[in-house]
Amino acid sequence: MSKRAGTFVTLDDLLDAVGPDAARWFFASRAAHVAFDFDIEQAKAQSSDNPVYYVQYAHARIASILRKAAGIGLAPATGVTGTLAGAPEAALARAVSRFPEVVEDAVRAEETQGITAYATELATTFHGFYRDARVVDPDEPERSAARLALADAARITLSNALTLLGISAPESM
Repeated sequence: MSKRAGTFVTLDDLLDAVGPDAARWFFASRAAHVAFDFDIEQAKAQSSDNPVYYVQYAHARIASILRKAAGIGLAPATGVTGTLAGAPEAALARAVSRFPEVVEDAVRAEETQGITAYATELATTFHGFYRDARVVDPDEPERSAARLALADAARITLSNALTLLGISAPESM
């Protein structure tokens, strides 16, 4: 938009250019009283430069890991208490457990940017967990089951965060 030049982009044109998920994300990631520049090219990018794509990709990646594990006979454990002790697992468990507090804060403040920031943080934490911990390991089925349960908890939490924002949580990308 340019006031001086008299140019603007309508919401319909924006939705056609970037899609409803990216538009919702970018609007939800800023406080209502703060002006911001909508970077259409960033919103269209299918890379980690686009925060909604990054979060949706984390969700899809977890779904893919769960499908791969099921294909070789591994399923998530019913709980992870006492079975995981590594730093990557602890970081992901802490991140997942913060979700109720984040939602309460967003409701109290009547703002959504805390949820987008949290979802990005959770996706980043999951990607680090996946990089540093072998999730699917047929040689260690008990540890794999616990890690799968933790990954599934992250998937469910990402899905819930995206759903609160009105954004899809794809199972594959």
